[in-house]
Amino acid sequence: MTTTSTDSTPSVPAPPAPAPIRAPGRLLPTDPVLRLLTWITVANALGNGLFFTISALYFTRILGYGVAQVGVVLTVAGLCGVLASIPAGRAADRWGSKRVVIVLVAVEAVGSTGYPLLHGLPAFVLLSCVVTALDRGVATARSALYAEVLPSEQRVAGRAYLRAVTNVAMGLGGILAGLTLQADTRFAYNLTVLANAVSYGLVALGMLRVPSRPAAAAPSVARTRAERRNPALRDLPFLAITGLSAVLTLQFAMLEVGVPLWIVRDTHAPRVMVAVSMTINTALVVLFQVRATRGTEQPGRAARVCLRGGLLLAAGCLLFGLAHGLSPLLATVVLTLALVVEAGGEVLTQAGTWALSYDLAGDRAVGAYQGVFNAGTAATLMVGPALITLGVVGHGMLGWLGFGLLFAVAGVALVPVSRWAQRRAALA
Repeated sequence: MTTTSTDSTPSVPAPPAPAPIRAPGRLLPTDPVLRLLTWITVANALGNGLFFTISALYFTRILGYGVAQVGVVLTVAGLCGVLASIPAGRAADRWGSKRVVIVLVAVEAVGSTGYPLLHGLPAFVLLSCVVTALDRGVATARSALYAEVLPSEQRVAGRAYLRAVTNVAMGLGGILAGLTLQADTRFAYNLTVLANAVSYGLVALGMLRVPSRPAAAAPSVARTRAERRNPALRDLPFLAITGLSAVLTLQFAMLEVGVPLWIVRDTHAPRVMVAVSMTINTALVVLFQVRATRGTEQPGRAARVCLRGGLLLAAGCLLFGLAHGLSPLLATVVLTLALVVEAGGEVLTQAGTWALSYDLAGDRAVGAYQGVFNAGTAATLMVGPALITLGVVGHGMLGWLGFGLLFAVAGVALVPVSRWAQRRAALA
């Protein structure tokens, strides 16, 4: 593991601030690799924005599956995604993250073309599981790829920049998908699904131009049993960080599921606030995600960034709860403030947990560590909607306070756990 000293060690100077991602007045990054990854991200996010916007209606109205069936299938597919993350990370270490990304995303492109051909529920289950597993595998290998091809002092800021690009491109994809929703024909839906598949093909082609790095793992004939074991699964501090980061990831289910239901069911705010909430969040993430990475150069500092983010998320939960029972105008004001505070917590926790996942990873097993970390994230994304609906919706202020406390505890706990991880790293 890396041997970064704790912040309390006076003999270790603070690392220099990373160079800016973009030159003043420029939209694209100065680093050529990050610039290439930007265009790849645009293609991928546009396709995802198209598909995610129409998927629920496509599965129910066009393919004819019931709402309950779709929910169960997507939950099972999410579990497959969780299970795929860890082996994908190990594969990235053994065969190279670039190669794994290209293979998985190319297969995903082919698999995505199968949706218009589906007949019967078993086929829907099988295809959804395969595509979701491939997608989570790609996400894991891509995270390892960022660690390989981006300068170490810019990998977190670079990933933040790509997240901002993702939000913009997905928003554009959602707008384009509105044309499909307006047409509301089988041909239009199928064309949109195929456009998403084409975007995966473009990602695979773009990845061919990304600089290659040799795989770190030794040949299988020379590997001992201990070397074949996943080091991340034996790293207790890293597993604790993964679990706490996964708790903070519940914020996405809160925003996507809990907040819309709360606005419509339990406040007097106009329903248009549901759409406004996503717009506010997207805009603030685009504007501030890269800035939020400042100060995450060392694990101790990154953990404190997570602490501040967790407390902001808790404050956002309190504000959401306070919107209940207010007049439409006051509820709108309080909800807007809550959304701003929540977005601040989001960009800080994302920046801090990314930095921890990279800095505390093993030098020769980045894929393994990213696989375990992404498995925790995928598990939260799978169970998050159910936890939010059961724990917040219908429980009023008590539910929001409970989730706020959960975010605060996770943020606070990351500080001592990161120190534990650094002590373990120093002894390794």
